[in-house]
Amino acid sequence: MNEAILVVEDNEEDAMMVLSALRNAGVKNSVHTVSDGDLAVAYLRGDGAFADRRRFPLPGILLLDLKMPRVSGFEVMQWLQTQPQFKKLLIIILSGHNELREVQQAYKLGAHSFLIKPCTAQDIENLMRWFTEHWEVGAEGALQRRRQ
Repeated sequence: MNEAILVVEDNEEDAMMVLSALRNAGVKNSVHTVSDGDLAVAYLRGDGAFADRRRFPLPGILLLDLKMPRVSGFEVMQWLQTQPQFKKLLIIILSGHNELREVQQAYKLGAHSFLIKPCTAQDIENLMRWFTEHWEVGAEGALQRRRQ
């Protein structure tokens, strides 16, 4: 089964850039976007409008901005740590900053990788190569969880 990708990004231009980079890297997965951490948690829980899992499938990959209004990316990751069903979720941080303290905190909270915005198709392709032990490109270019 192809893994859905959830992009959590409050800046519309940055979100479009990430979507473009995924498309240019040849990723064929369904991609869903939300504009803040509060909506990300609602999506992951399946609350409200996100209850229909055919329209809003659980993601296998989370591309998460850190600095957002209301609920930050750090707060989303803290919540994820209390949710065992998301233990295998691949979390990739998207940030416009690379302050060492933020990078360390993100990894401490469960991030698997950290991309500095703006990211490119090459960055996405590199991620696909780096995580080949967990993810593979399956039928029609879709990322999927490697059978374990």
